[in-house]
Amino acid sequence: MKLNKKQVLVTGATGFIGSHLVQRLIADGAKVVAMSHYRGDPTLHNLEFLSPDERAAITVKRGNIEDRSFVMSCVEGCDVVFHLAALISIPYSYVAPGSYVATNIGGTLNVLEASRACRTPRVVHTSTSECYGTAQFTPMHERHPLQGQSPYSASKIGADKLVESYWCSFELPVVTIRPFNTFGPRQSARAVISTIINQLVTAPQSPLRLGSTTPVRDLTFVTDTVAGFIAGATAEDALGEVINLGRGDGITIGELAQKIMRATGVETRIETEAQRVRPEKSEVRELISDNTKARQLLGWQPTVSLDEGLRQTIAFVRQHPHLFRAAEYGV
Repeated sequence: MKLNKKQVLVTGATGFIGSHLVQRLIADGAKVVAMSHYRGDPTLHNLEFLSPDERAAITVKRGNIEDRSFVMSCVEGCDVVFHLAALISIPYSYVAPGSYVATNIGGTLNVLEASRACRTPRVVHTSTSECYGTAQFTPMHERHPLQGQSPYSASKIGADKLVESYWCSFELPVVTIRPFNTFGPRQSARAVISTIINQLVTAPQSPLRLGSTTPVRDLTFVTDTVAGFIAGATAEDALGEVINLGRGDGITIGELAQKIMRATGVETRIETEAQRVRPEKSEVRELISDNTKARQLLGWQPTVSLDEGLRQTIAFVRQHPHLFRAAEYGV
């Protein structure tokens, strides 16, 4: 399947990855329907960073992924559904776990039911490497055991299994993309790279406040993740599969902080802040992807180095300091 002139729906279109995906789809000639969570304001959030011509090419539909009839109205007539809408903050999942079940599981059920009713030719569902929990072995292939170490990861495991069930039970043409830690411009300060850059750039005289610095993460630049989503929508051999997207190498949070200090030219001490530390059994200690399946089925491989991705992300934070508040920590 080629996406030129195809009608595609992106749920979670105003989010970090979603907005980059929308931009790529427009460039590829797709007719994009962008689902935006209704907030009662006219802004398009991360889609505001697109050019006026790009924004004019989008059909925006505002509503709630938990509303079955609204989701049906968005899915109807689409050739591809990219399902990215989700609650994603791990700390907030400790506060409001029921919201994660309603949005991440219930919302996914609505997308699947609508796609089944509309006979949608392809559904690309978004998973997360957090579903694996702490690595039992590395690199981690798609057969690694799933571990619900937070309410967030448990809700995403539930959503992934629903998707699997619709492939097995109803032959719904689904593909599950499982990104490892994606980063880049437009990401909120809640994410580790953004919070490190934010603090160093906007408050260079203050200590860098982090949670645990020992966990290992596999970091993928957002344009590479988006390329994997596009491949998931177009590769014939991907149907019914779960596919990792990750570089295949890891770095500790502490090492990452030192690397970003060198890149920004700001040196300061690191302080552990208790509210940023996950509960002991909930902390995911290591995530390193085996991307063999993505290479084989999607023809995908990462093209942006960690250093280049950090350079672009640092430039974005410096250009948009009003989007970040170094003194505040939000879940």
